[in-house]
Amino acid sequence: MSEFATSAAPADVVRRQYLASAAGDLEALRATLAPDVEWTEMAGFPLAGTYRTPDGVTANVMAQLGKDWTGWTAHDDAYVVDGENVVVLARYTAVNNATGKPIDVRVAHHFVVRGGLIVRFEQFVDTALVRDAMTD
Repeated sequence: MSEFATSAAPADVVRRQYLASAAGDLEALRATLAPDVEWTEMAGFPLAGTYRTPDGVTANVMAQLGKDWTGWTAHDDAYVVDGENVVVLARYTAVNNATGKPIDVRVAHHFVVRGGLIVRFEQFVDTALVRDAMTD
């Protein structure tokens, strides 16, 4: 097993979360989340709210995105790390299943990683661009 696969370094934990998400591996994604994780999707985003527990996050966020979008991917382009804080400048790409419209939207994600697990996540995204792709 590679050092990356077991590293507790905050950026490595966050990177494993993105890789698991892109692969659709919800079990591996849950393994990056603390039991008491707080995962906040931005107000105005279709899945807006704060979700808790690894199962709550994957059932209410990742599984729902998979139902509404084809190829939903968060591309983690750049990392800014300050201790337990990891900010990722990223992009979402996908095609909405209802409208057939694609998105390519810039986002910022703020993670807090403690003890090798994500304890908090907050999303910042241009929600209007996402909603436009969901509207005929």
